[in-house]
Amino acid sequence: MEILPLTGGLGAEIVGADLKDASQFDAIKQAFTDYSVITLRGQSISPDDHLQFARRWGDINVNRFFAALDTHPEVALVVKEPDQTGAIGEEWHTDHAYDEIPAMGSILHAIETPPYGGDTVFCSMSAAYDGLSDKFKEILEGMSAWNSSRHVFGDSKPKSDTADSGRVGNTDLANQDALHPVVVKHPLSGRKVLYVNPQFTTQIDGLSKPESDSILNMLYVHGQKPEYQCRVRWQNGDVTMWDNRATWHKAINDYHGHRRYMHRVTVEGCALTAA
Repeated sequence: MEILPLTGGLGAEIVGADLKDASQFDAIKQAFTDYSVITLRGQSISPDDHLQFARRWGDINVNRFFAALDTHPEVALVVKEPDQTGAIGEEWHTDHAYDEIPAMGSILHAIETPPYGGDTVFCSMSAAYDGLSDKFKEILEGMSAWNSSRHVFGDSKPKSDTADSGRVGNTDLANQDALHPVVVKHPLSGRKVLYVNPQFTTQIDGLSKPESDSILNMLYVHGQKPEYQCRVRWQNGDVTMWDNRATWHKAINDYHGHRRYMHRVTVEGCALTAA
């Protein structure tokens, strides 16, 4: 097994690993702790293998809104057909931030990739926190922010072909609102991490909307700096796992006319505590 960092601050690809081999799990877990995003290249796995690997991390979180694999309801489908225009996850976000106990990580298996494009980009929220001035860190101390699923998956969300095509649904289940610290202590690494994101965070608790928007928008611009990013270029068989407590991510929708088909399994996390 060879672990190759993708950038100086985030992400690594792992070559020569077999996620079906339980004896390799400790090394894979350490890489996940160190790099927040890991891509295991060239995996040949079934949905059962995918789930068995996920269960080594914890309990499975069944997504309320994604269409699931018929034979395995715990496996969500992430798919874009050649005639579809919208991709799932095009906005910077953190999976399950709207839950009171957010998911630990997401494990995405690439089964069919387009001939070009379709990358996933990640941002390190620990590096983003470290890059703030000491004075601004003091301002954020003790703040909490609301996160919600309602405006993204609920009846009020903008119309899109991801819903029209049945790839996401269950709008009546979009009733989650969760209050989390703006800066959390990461459960694995102990690092301080910004825990707000452009898609699901709605407002900083106790501030007026203009005050909250000013701070959040500044953090969103700051968090997207290229030096905090890594980019995963997918190949068939790759399995990428990312830490939802430590990163943002977004899908790059630049492969129109081609199919991209993936399976995603999400692992339950723990309650987040302020740093």
